[in-house]
Order: sequence, then C-alpha cells, then structure tokens
Amino acid sequence: MTAQSDSRPLIMIVNDDGITAPGLRYLVSCVAADAKVIVVAPDGPQSGKASSITVEQPLHITRQEPFEGAEMYAVSGTPVDCVKLGINTVMPRHPDLLLSGINHGSNSACNLIYSGTMGAVMEGTQLGIPSIGFSLLHHSMSADFSGCGSIVRSVVANVLAEGLPADVCLNVNIPARCTPLGIKMARGGKGHWTDEYVRYEDPHGRPFYWLSGKFVNDEPDNPDTDNYWLARQYATVVPVRPDQSYLPAIEPLRSRFEK
Repeated sequence: MTAQSDSRPLIMIVNDDGITAPGLRYLVSCVAADAKVIVVAPDGPQSGKASSITVEQPLHITRQEPFEGAEMYAVSGTPVDCVKLGINTVMPRHPDLLLSGINHGSNSACNLIYSGTMGAVMEGTQLGIPSIGFSLLHHSMSADFSGCGSIVRSVVANVLAEGLPADVCLNVNIPARCTPLGIKMARGGKGHWTDEYVRYEDPHGRPFYWLSGKFVNDEPDNPDTDNYWLARQYATVVPVRPDQSYLPAIEPLRSRFEK
C-alpha cells in the first residue's frame, strides 16, 4: 500500500484513545515531515486494555482519509490488535520505529501495567521494533499538547539515530499545562490505586458499579522516580522490558521448587 522507494524512516503509529483522538493527531504532526508515517489505530477508545487481543470475533480494518500525509487505518480491536494486524496487512516492511500515543492521561509508575498505549509498545518491542510510548498528564480530549512537541521530536530523533538496547522500549510521560523544563531518566515510581467502585442502580433496581478511585504515590520524595520529576515539570523517560522475569530471584528460589 506504500511506495517501496521512499527512503525516509518508516514510522508506525498506534494509540489506545482511538484514531480521532487529538493526541494521536498531534503525534503525527510532530514526525510526519521527516518520515513516512502509517497510522493503525483503534476505531474507538480502548483505554485500559493493556496487552489484550481479540480472539472471539473478527477484526475489520478500514482506510481513513490521510492526515498530514500519513496513511490512516482504523481497526475494530485493541491497540495490540492494531500492531499485529498492521504489521501483517498494512505495513510495506518492518517499521524503523513504532510510536504509541500521545495518550490522554498519565502512564507513569504502575499505570503502564493497565495501559493500552504501553501494551502496543510492548508488542512492538517483542516484534523487534524500537518502540516508544508517549503520554500527557491530562485526560481531557481538549488538552493542550503544544508542550509535547520538543520532547517528542528529541526522543524520536535520538532513537532513530542511536536505536535502543535489545528488548527495551521507552515509556515517556510529559507534564501538562506547562513547557517541560527538560527530560529526566527515571524508574517507574511505586504507587497504587484505591480502586474504589461507585454503586448505582439501573431502572429495574439492580445494582451496578463504576470504577473510580485515586492514585496514591507511595514515594513522592524519591528523585529516582518518574512521578517525582513529573511533579517538578520535567518529562520522564523510563526504560521498560516486556520480559518481566525477575532474574535475581531464580537462584534463591531454585532449591524450594526444583525437585
């Protein structure tokens, strides 16, 4: 579907907020001038889907109107479905880079576990594609993404030029309502959600529940963490591995389980 003679980097863009999301459109605008961009994104919101895939119903892919020169495809599935289906049916070759986002809302700390944005990034990494997720700490569809531009361009240019370590991807979070003061490398901070559920009743009197809750930062004063620097108006870059094996625990546990 794409001319093979284009010598520019080939960038695949995915997200979890859907193909019409302003964050995705802004991300395209950041990189489209210097790359061949193909967007394969969900046809509607898919937040919180992590690395889920569609296994019990067919997937449909529909070509959309181009945006700033980028080819646009909508998929009736999850972000990981978009990566898998896009690689197999749309992309003319292995992408030089996979970008996901810009997400409307934070994926710092433990939030990346639930994130469809980062689920797509993990899938790209497992396929051998250098992959980066971008998120803005603002959930509104009318959020101002203008402060993201310099961060996105800097990180993308660096990874295109230097690559990434094998099996490592990047989780980039950007503070909202400010011009970021710079970029800090960090680890994901420890935190948790209160996971409160609000109880309602339907017209028949049957109860149903809506997820609410609040994120609690368990180490707000630790400068090693992403949330520490995000609170101080820095963008953060956290290296992440899809392989979640914790190697230091193998030997201590070996004698307990090997017989």
